[in-house]
Amino acid sequence: MTRRSDFPSDFAWGTATASYQIEGGVADDGRTPSIWDTFTHTPGTVSDGNVGDVADDSYHLWRDDIAVMRELGVNAYRFSISWSRLVTPDGELNPAGVEYYRTLAAELNDRGITPWATLYHWDLPQYLEDADGWLNRATVDAFVHYVELAVQSLGDVIDHWITLNEPWCSAFLGYASGHHAPGRHVGSQAAHAAHHLLLGHGRGVAVIRRLQPEASVGITLNLYSVRAASDSDADRDAARRADGLQNRLFLEPVLTGRYPADVLADLGEEAWFGERTEDLAEIAQPIDFLGINYYSRHTAAAGERDADTSATPSANPGSEFVRFIDTGATKTQMGWEIHPDGLIDVLEQAHAYAPELPLYITENGSAWPDVVQPDGRVDDPERQEYLEQHVAACAAAIGRGLPLRGYFIWTLIDNFEWAWGFSRRFGLAYVDYATQRRTVKSSGTWLAGFLSGALEAPDGVPAQAAR
Repeated sequence: MTRRSDFPSDFAWGTATASYQIEGGVADDGRTPSIWDTFTHTPGTVSDGNVGDVADDSYHLWRDDIAVMRELGVNAYRFSISWSRLVTPDGELNPAGVEYYRTLAAELNDRGITPWATLYHWDLPQYLEDADGWLNRATVDAFVHYVELAVQSLGDVIDHWITLNEPWCSAFLGYASGHHAPGRHVGSQAAHAAHHLLLGHGRGVAVIRRLQPEASVGITLNLYSVRAASDSDADRDAARRADGLQNRLFLEPVLTGRYPADVLADLGEEAWFGERTEDLAEIAQPIDFLGINYYSRHTAAAGERDADTSATPSANPGSEFVRFIDTGATKTQMGWEIHPDGLIDVLEQAHAYAPELPLYITENGSAWPDVVQPDGRVDDPERQEYLEQHVAACAAAIGRGLPLRGYFIWTLIDNFEWAWGFSRRFGLAYVDYATQRRTVKSSGTWLAGFLSGALEAPDGVPAQAAR
């Protein structure tokens, strides 16, 4: 069995959230619109037709959220700062935004919960998108200015900074498939947005180093375990392409100072990137840790190449023909296959690039159709089993000598799940959106017991996911 005592005493056990998904208060106290405000108010963009204007109302109910954290027994909390709440369109600090995040971080510290702040979790101010958003290099300058203001105003209460969350999503879901805000379809030029995001990361790291030398700073990438569906050359190439666009396009510039040439060739963007090689030294600024968001595995197979992809914009430009096949593994409500051993795969992949770099799982979790029982309980055995399996995978990773330093569960409370609206629940606590009442689910009760040392997780990786 896996026990809390199997992990280092200073291991970070946390949960994670994002500003647009939980805060609400979208027009309160000087906050201005972000691309997600605009996107969700555009008909047809969110599956259940909802918007995040109120979400979990955490802007007003953040004390309730800390109470949930206390009940869970976590020692860390990863949240994101709303750029639109902290900084005004004229580039000045918004005092109310500063006060909100200062008060939140200070209370977390007082409660023995370390704040981990993500500076960018997808919610670009709308006025910057109006000027072409992350496709415009000038957005990098705006981001660096925002980072400077954030650290100057919050650095005395926040020591752990994450520059970006999942730049693959920001670039390719936002600018290629249009499934996420800002909902654009620019094909392979979405990689230009990825480059500008990474340049913003590197320059942001430099700002934090200058203003707060003692801070711990990193970036969070969403990595997938990728395997070929067969040993055929076509399927192996499909896996190479999937791993390249999803993982290596971000890992390599951040950790090695170069872009993978094969991925730029897949995209047909060699010339554009070739003119920007001088940016790579800035992108590869040394970091203190790498955050990894892990949810599932891609099993890649080659499909038919279709010359006309305009009708169905893809998040994988240049590799639209790659198929992800069903392996028969159990799926979450999101349709994501459960492969706990894939968590070890992505840790090993990152570790190979930077063997001395501490690693954190900054998101891992699952959505299920939770139901409130007549007595008010919310039993979610599927989520508990998912957590048990992935906690065991974390222990196995440490046993292999991988420098895993923390595990953050997505997510603290049910919230606005981007293009899925309120139709998907990932929380350790159930939220009744009519009353905003938070109720810790049975998975959260299990976590509290595990962290207290009273409960265990089944040992090892399940047979269905064996390597």
